[in-house]
Amino acid sequence: MELLHSLRFVFARSDIAEHVERKAKIEGLIGKVQNFLWEHCTDGAFAHGDGSVLALYESFYRKLVMRDRSLPRPWVFTTNYDLFNERAMDRLGVPYANGFSGVVERRFNPATFRYALAEQLDLSNRKWTAVDSFIYLCKLHGSISWTEDDHGLFPIRETVPQDVPGKVMIYPTPAKQNSSLGSPYADLFREFQSRIVREQSVLITAGFAFGDEHLNNIIYQALTIPTFRLIVFADPDSTGEIAKLIALKDPRIWIIGGDGPVEGSRAHYFDTIVEHFLPQRPPERIDDAVRLVLETFGRKSGEVENGI
Repeated sequence: MELLHSLRFVFARSDIAEHVERKAKIEGLIGKVQNFLWEHCTDGAFAHGDGSVLALYESFYRKLVMRDRSLPRPWVFTTNYDLFNERAMDRLGVPYANGFSGVVERRFNPATFRYALAEQLDLSNRKWTAVDSFIYLCKLHGSISWTEDDHGLFPIRETVPQDVPGKVMIYPTPAKQNSSLGSPYADLFREFQSRIVREQSVLITAGFAFGDEHLNNIIYQALTIPTFRLIVFADPDSTGEIAKLIALKDPRIWIIGGDGPVEGSRAHYFDTIVEHFLPQRPPERIDDAVRLVLETFGRKSGEVENGI
């Protein structure tokens, strides 16, 4: 895909007649890959009644917002294109900033990452306090809900859900270096870099094999800061970049993985991380009880039709 994007760039700027035909073929190949990703992000088991993955994401965010209020609000960086993060937070009522502003036309504006959500305590004295359960979500490689149009300074729109791939803003390339130079990707990578190079920062990775060069470079830069910590959930027998990190024997780098607490499970899988490594919430039983009430006493479609 990196080669295909490079060839398309060259053919689009060539005056040679045969390059026009080649450009069309290249765009067709790129479109097939994007359609493949679109189908797998929109037509999986979750689209046919299987809510297990979405429930796992909901549990993740319920526990994530338990952070001490004296700490900065957490940032979630993902290279996934799917919408599990957004759907989970929407269902939980967790407010979040993902770089887009607006209601009818949601457009990308990196200034929203500088905003915080606060509640008003005293109208007369203008006292405010930051809302605890607030998340910053940064999708570094785009999303199936992003499209591009011609609108000046804010050409990237968020439309949920889309019915067809269209001009979907995803770039599935091995290194993604060329695709990462323009907005919104340059803005997102800048946010990622600014967060992890701060003093006392901790980066936790899960499901990331360190196969993206541009992200690796930022992480390796952060490792030059003495107070930075890197926690990697991965198979201890991994090769490649993870093996290099293990070989460093750096006390600031923790590699967590291997066999899980249950036979057949793995410690570095997302479900194990959520269930066993994140803090347990005392009111989880209350949440389950509320969910049961909604499911039991919620108005069924048949009851509404009968006027009940």
